Amino acid sequence: MANSEIVINRVKTETDRANFIKFPWKIYKGDKNWVPPLLFDVKKNLDTKRNPFYTHSEIELFLAYRNSDLCGRIAAITNENHNKFHTDKVGFFGFFESVNDQNVANELFKAAEEFLKSKGKDTIRGPLNPSTNDEVALLIEGFDRPPVLLMTYNPDYYPSLIENYGLKKAKDMYAFIVHDSVMSDEKVMGKLSRISDIVQKKEKIKIRTLDMSDFKNELQRVKEVYNKAWSYNWGFVPMTEKEFDFLSESLKPIIDKDLVYFAEVEDKPIGFSLALPDMNVVFKKINGRIFPFGFIKILLGRKKITRIRLITLGIIPEYQKKGIEAIFIKNTIEIGTSKGYNQAEISWILEDNIPMVRTAVNLGADRYKTYRIYEKKIS
Repeated sequence: MANSEIVINRVKTETDRANFIKFPWKIYKGDKNWVPPLLFDVKKNLDTKRNPFYTHSEIELFLAYRNSDLCGRIAAITNENHNKFHTDKVGFFGFFESVNDQNVANELFKAAEEFLKSKGKDTIRGPLNPSTNDEVALLIEGFDRPPVLLMTYNPDYYPSLIENYGLKKAKDMYAFIVHDSVMSDEKVMGKLSRISDIVQKKEKIKIRTLDMSDFKNELQRVKEVYNKAWSYNWGFVPMTEKEFDFLSESLKPIIDKDLVYFAEVEDKPIGFSLALPDMNVVFKKINGRIFPFGFIKILLGRKKITRIRLITLGIIPEYQKKGIEAIFIKNTIEIGTSKGYNQAEISWILEDNIPMVRTAVNLGADRYKTYRIYEKKIS
């Protein structure tokens, strides 16, 4: 496939794969807000033998060259579990990076479309890297600050490249920031505490933190809540047992058990929330490499992290809209503050998740970043 001097090649060799993985370093050179991904994690995520996502899905990687110079990349992704759950024929793109050249972007999207069409898909949607359970969406507002852990970041010209190809908005996601002025505001926190106490007593809810000594069973409880609580969310796809284990294996080393909460009624889990220290503060300094010295920097740098990300908050349907999210947020902020964290990002929240958007606004959080997932019918 070619457009004048632009050539699109499928990734076939280990050299191709290395070029695909390392290409972002070319795009973001000199960008003070970019956080280099951990090479180990990217390789693991793309490994079709190690990542259980690929037991039911496929990924095809493409590289764009102009006059033999690498200038772009994209992945075309099928997700058969998504298609079965939503009874549709949607295919996905992800891992998109490109120089600021519309022709390069067009050829990359054409390559992804052709692959998805050959697999019987009628729509292309993304970016997802590679699913909604990973890093998703394109940053369209809030380019002035670096991303927090597991949130995407991209140049401000990417939206134009994508929209000019014909992709249109499918859904927006918001990120809210809770500043130290809010976290230390006695009036705000007092109101949140009163609401939490009322809800907790009325619904007879017990809140507890994660028991790391019983991690395997705790993970099973999380799975129970996850597949019930998120099942009606846009784009949701149930994770398999192996996918859940794969994800937890990646997150376990950075979990702070004091910031992981279960809500229980009669000893049965009805809600779950997870906040993580913003390890991006450390990852930014190790340039993608854990060895030989990155591991030491992680250990030393973790103590200096002052921001957390409330990454997951879910409540099973029969207990939703009762204010339980206020309990999770109150506990997260109180304990987080006591541990030295003075900022919290709540992300991502779907634009039409009105209860969570309202909770963040009422808390005094600022919506400071907007992300977008695009889609287009495949011609």
